[in-house]
Amino acid sequence: MKKQYIIPIFVPHLGCPNECTFCNQRKISGQQKNVTEEDVKTTIEYYLDSFKDKDSKVEVAFFGGSFTAIDSDLQERLLKAAYKYILEKKVHSIRVSTRPDCIDKEVLKRLKRYKVKTIELGVQSTNNYILDKCKRGHTFEDVKRASRLIRWYGFTLGHQVMVGLPESTALDELNTAKDLAKLKPKIVRIYPVLVIRGTELERDYLEGLYEPLSVEQAVERCKDLCYFFNKKRIKVIRIGLQNTDTICDPSKAGSDVVAGPYHETFRQLVESSMYYDNIVEKIKKFNTKVKEVEVKVNPQNVSNVVGFKKQNISKLKDTYDVDVLIKMDEKCPQSKIEVAVTKRYQDFIDE
Repeated sequence: MKKQYIIPIFVPHLGCPNECTFCNQRKISGQQKNVTEEDVKTTIEYYLDSFKDKDSKVEVAFFGGSFTAIDSDLQERLLKAAYKYILEKKVHSIRVSTRPDCIDKEVLKRLKRYKVKTIELGVQSTNNYILDKCKRGHTFEDVKRASRLIRWYGFTLGHQVMVGLPESTALDELNTAKDLAKLKPKIVRIYPVLVIRGTELERDYLEGLYEPLSVEQAVERCKDLCYFFNKKRIKVIRIGLQNTDTICDPSKAGSDVVAGPYHETFRQLVESSMYYDNIVEKIKKFNTKVKEVEVKVNPQNVSNVVGFKKQNISKLKDTYDVDVLIKMDEKCPQSKIEVAVTKRYQDFIDE
C-alpha cells in the first residue's frame, strides 16, 4: 500500500459568516494572515520536497475555515493553484472543510471541476439547542441536506464533532454520533472543546458560566464515540486539535489555551484507554484468578498497550494485581491483541 501524505493549507476564518463562542480560527490554526495562490504554491512545493517516499499518494487539504463560504473567485484561484499539481501528477486529490450551510449544487460542481475528493463538514453537534447556544448559525437540517448532496455528487463525506460544548452531555454527544451515522460519513474527526484565548467561551469560563471537561472526562467521552464509530465502520481520523506553537499546554508561555482538556498526546490517551478496556475484558474471560499475562501486539501499537508513561501497566497492577509482559509480533494485526495467562494466582502462591 502506498504511503499517504497530507499537505495542510490553513484558511483561518476566511469566509466564515459566524463567530462561534468556542472559535478563534487564527489562534487554532496558528496562522494570522489570509492565504493567497502564491502561499498555496509555496506550501505545496515545500511539502513535496520534504516527502521521503516519492512514490506516495499526496492530498492537499484546505483546513481551518469555511472554504466554500469564501468569495467564489478566490475559491477558484486557490483551487487552481492546487489543481496544477494534480495535472502534473504530483498531487492525487484535494480535500476541503466547510460549514453545512455553505453547500449547494453550484459549490459542489465547482469543487468537482478541480478534482476535490473529500468534503468535511463542521457539524459539532446535531442538537439544535446546543448549536444555538454556541452561535453556530446552522441547524441539523442543514447538516442532513449538505451531507446528502455531498454523497449524491460522489464526494467522500466527513464529519467533525465536538465533545464538551456548553450544556452538552455525554448522552447528547452519543446521540450526535448516532444521528451522523445515519448520514453515512466515511470519516470523522473528534475534538474536545478547549477554551481558547479571545473567544466568547473564554469570557464565559472566566465568569464561571462554563466549566470545561477534565482530561479524564474528555478521554471517556471521546472513547465512547470511537467505540460507536468503529462499530459502524466509520473511520476516526483525528482525536483532538493539532498541536501548534500556541495550541499547547496552558502553563506554557505564549499558549492560547486558557483551560480545558489539553494533552500533547490526547489521541494516545483515548486509544490507550481502549486497549486497556480490551485487556481487562480478555482477562475477565479467563476462568481463573490471573497473576501475570502476556500481551502479544504489533510493534506499532506497543505504546498504546503500555499507555502514556506506562499508565496501563500501572493501572492493571494497582486495580487487578496483574503483571503484564509485552510480546511484540509483526504478524499480529495492528488493531488486534492476544492475551495469554502466563501465571495464575495459585502458581504465585505455590512458588
